Amino acid sequence: MSNTPTIVLVHGFWGGAAHWAKVILALHRKGHTALRAVELPLTSLADDAERTRKMVAQVDGPVLLVGHSYGGAVITQAGNLPNVVGLVYIAAFAPDEGESPGGITQAHPPEAVPNLAPDSDGYLWIKQDKYHESFCQDLGADEALVMGVSQKAPLASTFGDPVSNPAWKHKPSWYQISSQDRMIAPENQQRMSARLKARKVITLDASHASLASQPDAVAALIEEAARG
Repeated sequence: MSNTPTIVLVHGFWGGAAHWAKVILALHRKGHTALRAVELPLTSLADDAERTRKMVAQVDGPVLLVGHSYGGAVITQAGNLPNVVGLVYIAAFAPDEGESPGGITQAHPPEAVPNLAPDSDGYLWIKQDKYHESFCQDLGADEALVMGVSQKAPLASTFGDPVSNPAWKHKPSWYQISSQDRMIAPENQQRMSARLKARKVITLDASHASLASQPDAVAALIEEAARG
């Protein structure tokens, strides 16, 4: 697969690179061995985009950026590097110029907004006892417990960071909508995917954590984008 791009996976809020575990295995089984997963600091969009750019710059050859959740805002901000050949959004934010994830959320609040809780240091958490029903209601209780306990909280201010020069205006894109998403309203996902003029949009009957509950379908879309 020498002409196939390296796939760089970018996680979102309330999780880390390990959220991609099942997708990584599914892609590897399909023969994709050039895989990377960024671990974001979740301290600001600028910091997260810079961390992603640094990883992309380490790749000698084409890169396909894949973002879940807030990771979609990160690939939108970081994706204008010349070796980035496409963007894949997995139940993700795809902000336009001047838009922030927080602004998009406020325009159409998702079901689980009441289950978010800031702490005294400025980090924003999903209440641990509400993580399962909010983030990943289509996963088993044990897996949801581990995800809830090990969640990686962002600085709440990151929600308000606007995107500049969105990469989807310059690069081909693909989008997966989660129709049972309680973290990003499905209506917002439909609106964002429509304006991307994405090469392909699929809808999964999935929670926000489609990358964990339906990894084979997510991997199939990523593989199609990598071939595209």
